[in-house]
Amino acid sequence: MPKVSRVYQQATYLGDSVFAASDGIITTFAVVSGVSGASLAPSVVLILGFANLLADGLSMAFGNYMNIKSQMEYEKALGKKVIVNSPLKHGAVTYISFVVAGFLPMIPYVFNFHNKFLGSIIVVVISLFFIGALRSLFTHKNFIKGGFELLLLGGMAASFAYLTGYFIEYYVL
Repeated sequence: MPKVSRVYQQATYLGDSVFAASDGIITTFAVVSGVSGASLAPSVVLILGFANLLADGLSMAFGNYMNIKSQMEYEKALGKKVIVNSPLKHGAVTYISFVVAGFLPMIPYVFNFHNKFLGSIIVVVISLFFIGALRSLFTHKNFIKGGFELLLLGGMAASFAYLTGYFIEYYVL
């Protein structure tokens, strides 16, 4: 079996990291935004945030593990030489990236900042821009454009979650 080139491995792990980190920040901040939009207690952010962080991180890791494993099995079934890749390593990279980055929006709640939601917004804006800009080092895309691209997508998801929480609290509860 041929070995995977080091550059290819780094690129696939980078892809796993960027996808998982951005998803971790966005989905966790969606929880923070939804809870804030519904004017629920900050303790609810911690409960739902950690539940989301750990369960969604595992779900993403398992999904990536099965994706890589399925690709390898498919190539083998076609009689192709399977490029050696570790589904377990991809799953681990995905989980670690998701959890570490997904924890960032909860920092103001964990450390009891005075204005928790505003603090979370600031952390998320900086984090999403940084991850988008960092990606440009490997893709040779303009780092400002890359940063704002991810920031815009994350901002749309957060706005949707906030408004959902607001409308449910206002019209349902």
